[in-house]
Amino acid sequence: MQNLLKINENFAKLPANYLFVEIDNRVKKFAGLHPEAEILRLGIGDVTRPLPAAVAGAMVKAAEEMGRQETFRGYGPEAGYPFLREAISEHDFRSRGVDIQPDEIFVSDGAKSDTSSIGEIFAVDNTVAVCDPVYPVYCDSNVMAGRAGDYIEGKGYSKIVYMPCLKENRFLPEIPRCHADMIYLCFPNNPTGMGIGRADLKKWVDYALENQSVIFYDAAYEAFITDPDMPHSIYEIPGAKKCAVEFRSFSKTAGFTGVRCAFTVIPKELVFGGVSLNGLWKRRQSTKMNGVSYLVQRGAEAVYSEAGWRGVQKNIAYYQANAQIIREGLSKAGFEVYGGVNSPYIWMKVPDGFTSWQFFDRLLERAAVVGTPGSGFGPCGEGYFRLTSFNTRENTQKAVERIGKVFAE
Repeated sequence: MQNLLKINENFAKLPANYLFVEIDNRVKKFAGLHPEAEILRLGIGDVTRPLPAAVAGAMVKAAEEMGRQETFRGYGPEAGYPFLREAISEHDFRSRGVDIQPDEIFVSDGAKSDTSSIGEIFAVDNTVAVCDPVYPVYCDSNVMAGRAGDYIEGKGYSKIVYMPCLKENRFLPEIPRCHADMIYLCFPNNPTGMGIGRADLKKWVDYALENQSVIFYDAAYEAFITDPDMPHSIYEIPGAKKCAVEFRSFSKTAGFTGVRCAFTVIPKELVFGGVSLNGLWKRRQSTKMNGVSYLVQRGAEAVYSEAGWRGVQKNIAYYQANAQIIREGLSKAGFEVYGGVNSPYIWMKVPDGFTSWQFFDRLLERAAVVGTPGSGFGPCGEGYFRLTSFNTRENTQKAVERIGKVFAE
């Protein structure tokens, strides 16, 4: 008898549904039962503002180039076209006094793809540390890889080091007491919406350098930072280029959620055991992807043009104003709220007597408003709820009013 085909049993350790799939399933069920309901979605972090005209125009021009023999392009460089890597290097780093070279930048189709794939260039027996609450992809990808151990109800995975982010410590993680090889940090944070100052971030860089650890720094929301004490890049901290990989995205910055473009920065100084992580990631990318389309990269390049950046800043200001409406409106309604200042996310405490999912169901059934249960982000997320500022101004205002009315009854 032939041996049976074996599957990756680590997938069986994952929740039945990815968090946002579960939310979508519940919303679809509600919509089917209540077709007349106007559902206001402040759950998933999907943008609603159109692309800046300069960005859309650049993509149209690029599409026209693809229709002419003399300007047609086939496969592009796996790590991104030089014109985009140079623009990123100049605008996002060198303009801030950080020396990141174009060949240390790898263009991809999304920060979600990169943060979930970066573990492939590291051994399975490395210890992983994550914030709690945490963006689910960091944990799920390590579960799939076999680093997480077994799931324990209410505690998380047995081999993952959870770093509680509590109100008492300003929702910032504390340095782990045990050794951690791979550390995931996200600031401004998803889901809590809290940012991190230079002094606090320096503690992490110092820890990583001392312990020969690597920090995976997700800076997808850096464009929302208004506090001058909060660094936009971890590389603003001395020594970080020797211990940190940084992830950036055009999704929230420039409205590319449906266009798909991001980049990962791996400095050449990042060397472990004599092996260059820059070289490993380059090898991985050249095997597993053929690069982001020329049209998209021309659009991303236009983000850094004068007209493009004005449009980007206008959209970000719109979402920042929405965040202020949510934060102030819910606070006036008696809710305990955090975030929403240097971030598009508001982290609210659910009323006493409700779990996060019970609060989700109550809001959906009574107000037709969708948010994200905090428990979906980890054990320490229980008792909290995430709302996003990415809907329209009108829908944002209506959602805040509805939430206030439901819990004033």
